[in-house]
Amino acid sequence: MQLETNYSQVPQIDRPGPEVPAPEAEIPSGILVIDKTRGPSSHQVTAWVGKMLHVHVGHSGTLDPQVSGVLLVMLGRAVRLAPLLLQHQKEYVCLMRLHGDTTRERLDEVMREFTGRIYQRPPRRSAVARNLRIRTIHSLIILDFEERLVLFRVTCDAGTYIRSLCHHIGLALGTGAHMQELRRTRSGGFDESDAYSLHDLADAVSALSKGDSSLLRKMIQPIEAGVRDHPGITIRGSAVDAVVRGAALAGVGVIQSDQFRKKDLIAIKTEAGEFVGIGEALLDSARIVPGKPGLVVAPRIVFMVPGTYPKGWKTHKTEVKP
Repeated sequence: MQLETNYSQVPQIDRPGPEVPAPEAEIPSGILVIDKTRGPSSHQVTAWVGKMLHVHVGHSGTLDPQVSGVLLVMLGRAVRLAPLLLQHQKEYVCLMRLHGDTTRERLDEVMREFTGRIYQRPPRRSAVARNLRIRTIHSLIILDFEERLVLFRVTCDAGTYIRSLCHHIGLALGTGAHMQELRRTRSGGFDESDAYSLHDLADAVSALSKGDSSLLRKMIQPIEAGVRDHPGITIRGSAVDAVVRGAALAGVGVIQSDQFRKKDLIAIKTEAGEFVGIGEALLDSARIVPGKPGLVVAPRIVFMVPGTYPKGWKTHKTEVKP
């Protein structure tokens, strides 16, 4: 039982792919979903993408070198989405090897015990502080069980260590266990169907060097795709320019809103569905009444260019007395 049976060759770090003669402006800002192979680190893959496209890049959600699957690479202005994308729920398919025999009934029982809130401490070789943390396992489904091999799918909070999860499941079973193979199948609203290999990207860059940008533009998803699963708020056109310039949004500029809690990061959109930026909720959505005064959202990351919408506010001149 294996998660992967055939691994393609990965480009070398000093040979990132064909050069792009086109100016950087032709590479749109957005999100590129890469199907990372086992071997390179997330940082190496991201660096290759940056060298191939000649743009500023960043990635969301580190994958260990021996883990494959969905890696979100942010291009250009989309790098500013990192704080939001890092919070995405993740889905993995894991192959776990038990160190002793057990029954399917006992395995099902233990797996149910690990669904919900769990405590974890980062591994010793982790790059983060080894503080005890709470993470939520949203679902834990056994896909196959053969002798001492267990194939399962897990949906979990960002920052969950699947290697530690396997170890703890083994302790609970009394057999011991370790993670043998792991593949990330989804990150937030992006899954394997959105992913492209580095070879696909190299082909698209080669086509771009010949004047055909259609392949590359098909691969790069717009910035707003990164917030499609987040709650949002729709604002009036007269309020857009003020928000873009850093002003807090008042209820008079709100048309409608999704459900969210105070301090949640939410997507700010125009009535036409255009993405303005990300804001921090100053109130629970239940307390927001469209058209009523009072500050409701503070802009945190703005993507729309000032002047896109006409100014809908006036500057009052202060009379200076002699």
